[in-house]
Amino acid sequence: MRRLPSLLVFLILTLAAGLVASQFLPDAWYASLQKPAFNPPNWVFPPAWTTLYVLMAIAAWRVWKRDGSNSAIVLWVVQLLFNAAWMWLFFGLHRPDLALADIAILLILIVALTFVFWRRDRWAGVLLLPYVAWVAFATLLNYALWQLNPAV
Repeated sequence: MRRLPSLLVFLILTLAAGLVASQFLPDAWYASLQKPAFNPPNWVFPPAWTTLYVLMAIAAWRVWKRDGSNSAIVLWVVQLLFNAAWMWLFFGLHRPDLALADIAILLILIVALTFVFWRRDRWAGVLLLPYVAWVAFATLLNYALWQLNPAV
């Protein structure tokens, strides 16, 4: 029970990243883009990301409480920064090309983080697998949007 406040810290950090990112939402520019057939409806994203942020927080908390690994948590924070930057690059700056570079780096970071977490706590690694899958899908979606809309 004494470690539950630290879970709250990890939840606050991930949800804060989500809150910062949510300052840049789909707008008229995004509505005007040609979209691939596999583009999900906009309502899918908030519950998906909220779930992923909670899973990320729990995974980081499990690793931290198990061994207090600073290097694993630093990697977690770095990927969280790339995560938050994507919305700004894509929706804020209207730069799907820069957003694609960001999300490609993010995907690499998440895969690395999943391996690092897995070695320290298998459940922490398992908790990140939906995040890996979602960001892999989001990378493909970002690429498709960039290719379908070369003039933006």
